[in-house]
Amino acid sequence: MAGPGTVVLVHGGFVDGSGWQEVYRLLKEDDYSVSVVQNPTLSLEGDAAATKRVVDAQDEPVVLVGHSYGGAVITEAGNDPNVAALVYIAAFAPDKGESVNTLIGGFPKDAPGPPILPPQDGFLFLDREKFHDSFAADVDAELAAFMADSQVPWGVDALGGTISEAAWRSKPSWYLVATDDRMIPPSAQREMSGRAGSTVEEAAASHSIYVSQPAAVAELVKKAASEVGSAAA
Repeated sequence: MAGPGTVVLVHGGFVDGSGWQEVYRLLKEDDYSVSVVQNPTLSLEGDAAATKRVVDAQDEPVVLVGHSYGGAVITEAGNDPNVAALVYIAAFAPDKGESVNTLIGGFPKDAPGPPILPPQDGFLFLDREKFHDSFAADVDAELAAFMADSQVPWGVDALGGTISEAAWRSKPSWYLVATDDRMIPPSAQREMSGRAGSTVEEAAASHSIYVSQPAAVAELVKKAASEVGSAAA
């Protein structure tokens, strides 16, 4: 007998897939099949290809989950026929022809700006001293310090990569808004999720909601899996 569903988790910029550990554990506890993508974060095209390789390796339709920049990745990779639904976690949800840079350019001018340092050799980092407050304010200080010190260089080209076709235009989507986010303003999250016609939930959390509130993230993923599973049945 098949399990409750298959989930693929996609991380964002500055971090890797290990941040999904608690979400992964909670989903596995309920017998979901779960895979975690490790994006190179060099280009949107490369990350979408890495994600599609994982999606195509699954035996049944996938609920594709993206955090932050991972939202742009799933918007592109989600056009894969093996993807049944999209779940955005405090994520970018660009439309055709848009990029992360396009969306950042539309952020409210009075919103806190992400403390991104000037590019070094084509890569971006967040200011380590400001990482906790901006990226992970509700994460334990010791863990936030580890996240800041183990940042993955984010390729400038990844932010400029444009969407060829927005998967949310043809696939059902869910969106978890982090209301205390200081990286992607909550107002921008509401605007993107509204445009995508997503089923929206909100939680008082930082941009690192997938680390600080894994239960809220896992619950939304389960809802998405349950609804697409029921529709398919």
